[in-house]
Amino acid sequence: MAEKALNGVKVLDLSRVLAAPLAAQMLGDLGAEVIKVERPGVGDESREYGPPFLKNRDGTPTTDAAFYLSANRNKRSVTANLATPEGQEIVRRLAAQSDVVLENFKTGSLKKYGLDYEGLKAVNPRLVYCSITGFGQTGPLAPKPGYDGVFQAMSGMMSASGYPDDQPGGGPMKMGLSVVDILTSLYAANAIQAALYHRDVHGGPGQHIDLSLLDCGLASLSHFAMNYLVSDVVPPRRGNGGFGGVPSQAFRCADRHIFLVAGNNPQFARLCQAIGRPDLLQDPRFSHTSGRIENRDALLAILDAEFAARPAAVWLQLLDEAGVAAGPVNDLRSALAEPQIQHRGMVRQVEHAVGGPLRILANPIRLSETPIEDYAAPPTVGQDTDAVLGALGYDADARQSLRAQGAI
Repeated sequence: MAEKALNGVKVLDLSRVLAAPLAAQMLGDLGAEVIKVERPGVGDESREYGPPFLKNRDGTPTTDAAFYLSANRNKRSVTANLATPEGQEIVRRLAAQSDVVLENFKTGSLKKYGLDYEGLKAVNPRLVYCSITGFGQTGPLAPKPGYDGVFQAMSGMMSASGYPDDQPGGGPMKMGLSVVDILTSLYAANAIQAALYHRDVHGGPGQHIDLSLLDCGLASLSHFAMNYLVSDVVPPRRGNGGFGGVPSQAFRCADRHIFLVAGNNPQFARLCQAIGRPDLLQDPRFSHTSGRIENRDALLAILDAEFAARPAAVWLQLLDEAGVAAGPVNDLRSALAEPQIQHRGMVRQVEHAVGGPLRILANPIRLSETPIEDYAAPPTVGQDTDAVLGALGYDADARQSLRAQGAI
């Protein structure tokens, strides 16, 4: 088995649902040992976010939803009731041996159990403790709960998605995916590794990472937000169009949609060649990048009519031959059937404890010396409780007593 980049790093995952579990999964993919602590009996509530549910080998449904399976591979599952002193002690013992703690409880919730940053720092001063909450640890909204859609709305992200108000179906639109959760998980994984580097290379102490989904949603607006900061004008929604050069857009062909980008002058020249419209290069409205941006609507009307006349496959071949970046607008079934995606091995198969063979999406990171090659299936609730607690010094009688008390 190949060495992994984060071999030797121990992560205690106290989180549930999506953003923080995804961050812990990323660390597990990279080689960290991740122990997930769940509520006895029910576990992470995202296990219930189905259908669809994973099926047992006999075809009957399990209690694990696909939603849960998406964010919890490469982890071991331990149950502990944090409301009990015994459950809290289990977490403290695990934290004493860990490099990282991840949690996404509502701000202040873990303090009453002594499991907040200050409480666990006393047990392990080298701990990197990452808190992911809706609004962060400070500010007037810090105590409030929230979910991805709320933060897409509040951050301004929904104002960037959807068609303009004056078009049919126009108005702000939530992205189909829980994209703020996903982006926050990436910020978290980066922040954790930065804190570990500071500790282990620069000799610094452990530290508390305070991540807010609202902050991450706003930060992800990137050039859309920068357009506003420079101009003081709220950028308009553009549907399937982009916010850089023009065209960067989806077009409906005779049978399906394609998406292409030809934003700079050489790219636009190649596009005009591909569609048989060299005359557009001579039109002063479209002959330079800023002119195409200023006259976006007029240009798009011309291109809409051209692309509607022929099937997508014809256009994609012509665009490819001309060196124009373009691709089909796929649904998930079509995306997974793409030869390039199959070549890259983006779907893998693991053996689930009760479900048997399970297809999962692979991590897209390709490291030459520490490749991500091995994946462990998401665990069932408490699948590793006995093994992990045994290693902590709880013998069989002690574990039986903890079960009788409802602590595990």
